[in-house]
Amino acid sequence: MSLSTAHPKEVRERIRRGEWVRPTAGCAAGYVQANLVVLPRELAYDFLLFTHRNPRPCPLLEVTDPGSPEPVRVAPGADLRTDLPKYRVYRHGVLAEEVTDLLPLWRDDLVAFLLGCSFTFEAALLKAEVPVRHLEEGRNVPMYITNRPCDPAGLFEGPLVVSMRPIPPEKVARAAAVTARFPAVHGAPVHVGTPEALGIRDLDRPDFGDPVTIRPGEVPVFWACGVTPQAVAMAVKPPLMITHAPGHMFVTDLRDEALAVL
Repeated sequence: MSLSTAHPKEVRERIRRGEWVRPTAGCAAGYVQANLVVLPRELAYDFLLFTHRNPRPCPLLEVTDPGSPEPVRVAPGADLRTDLPKYRVYRHGVLAEEVTDLLPLWRDDLVAFLLGCSFTFEAALLKAEVPVRHLEEGRNVPMYITNRPCDPAGLFEGPLVVSMRPIPPEKVARAAAVTARFPAVHGAPVHVGTPEALGIRDLDRPDFGDPVTIRPGEVPVFWACGVTPQAVAMAVKPPLMITHAPGHMFVTDLRDEALAVL
């Protein structure tokens, strides 16, 4: 079953019914996807400041009112408790469980943050004839914890996480130019080539997601990733942080081009 041409509302409805419990790469092509972070209200200001100090990995799209699961600005009527395929629950920095809805866990003091996701610019890459290997292979994008620290804010500090796409060398500049038009969903690459410079020892062993084929001569290209808050959670151990499972995003009603700059 493909959801590539479905409207975001249809995608969310199928997810809510439990009919899609897979990564959302390629779903609702042309619409913005988002990472999710949910925190208790007492930690929300620190995390809001963290997003402002680290806009590349954490480009902020929306913050909900405490206790409200509805993202009224990017998908009115949606429910962040049920409309992502899979969630992760971190307690004191430890991944406690993965669940397919948050209904039993939701509280009146929880604040949800939606952060831009690089899945959003993949349609533009394909239109520019830049290959997107994890889509070709039906896998989740590979993601890696790096040796680059984020700028701290209050409780929150930790390493940058990047996603990787192997690109033919003659198309690297095109890929950078295409994605630079989307600063609200991570923008241009943060690093090209030499994974060792980021502290990545083995591209075949990502920290999140799946390995993909890197063909002879292709260059690994790295973008800041919205899974960064999960690495931060493991580093600073807040009492509770709920996130999307890597690759299992929230599909908004925003068109990709609404976030593009000329």
